[in-house]
Amino acid sequence: MHVLHQSPQEYKQEGVRWKLRTLLAACDWLSLKTLPGMCQLLHRLKVSWKRARAHVHSPDREYVDKLRCVRLNFLGIDLELAVFLFQDEFTYYRQPSLAFAYAAAGKEQPRAELGWKGDYSWRIAAALNAYTGQVSYMQAAHFSIPKLVEFYRHVRQDFPQATLLYMAQDNWPIHFHPDVLAALQPQRYQWDRHIPAHWPQEPSAKAKFLDLPIQVLSLPTYASWTNPIEKLWRLLKQEVLHLHRFEDDWVGLKQAVHEFLDQFDQESHYLLRYVGLSNPSKIYHSVVCQ
Repeated sequence: MHVLHQSPQEYKQEGVRWKLRTLLAACDWLSLKTLPGMCQLLHRLKVSWKRARAHVHSPDREYVDKLRCVRLNFLGIDLELAVFLFQDEFTYYRQPSLAFAYAAAGKEQPRAELGWKGDYSWRIAAALNAYTGQVSYMQAAHFSIPKLVEFYRHVRQDFPQATLLYMAQDNWPIHFHPDVLAALQPQRYQWDRHIPAHWPQEPSAKAKFLDLPIQVLSLPTYASWTNPIEKLWRLLKQEVLHLHRFEDDWVGLKQAVHEFLDQFDQESHYLLRYVGLSNPSKIYHSVVCQ
């Protein structure tokens, strides 16, 4: 297995993927002489030829520390006074996405019927209550700074009794724009914020000082798998976006997305199970409790 996880070039073999003949040449210590022999050995070791999946390794040097911080705040929250949210943005498109579906055996395949108009895009910002499964969301063509602040106000209105909203989110620079942070209470932020060099350091004259009781918690950079709300987007794709039949009915598609998200406007134990939050103590446990 160690050899398979290395590049063939590391063993002075050609190509970017392993082949039977390059494995045979690189593993001369196996005393195998033929390609069928190598094939049989891989079969006994339960090694098979698989389609790859896209993968990215988070470059964040504070990966574990950030997850530990989120976990501590998540498990130590006072649910009588505070709310814990996982927040994210998502883009969907007018054209249906490809996916598996039932069809007659043979050459016939399920079809993703494309419309005649352009492939428009639409954005969603959402926040998932990590203890109840309730979803607060907003749809828009773009999430500019004013629109993001409007979304934060909307989230605040969904939890009027809370004195503090913890919001775990990714590192999209707009989350740390001075005009966005101006709308929130002072942040107890301990990590470096990576924002464009040309951005101002202070809020502009257009900034709204709303004193929203939101404390931002940063998830690791390029680590979407650490945000449970990503599974909500997966469910949205499965239930609405894959192979949809709206074609050029752009308004109808957006309404279908609204109706899907509206079913989670109250607590949902089903959604908590789906996104992996039914047992809070397990969050990031394998990473931070080693």
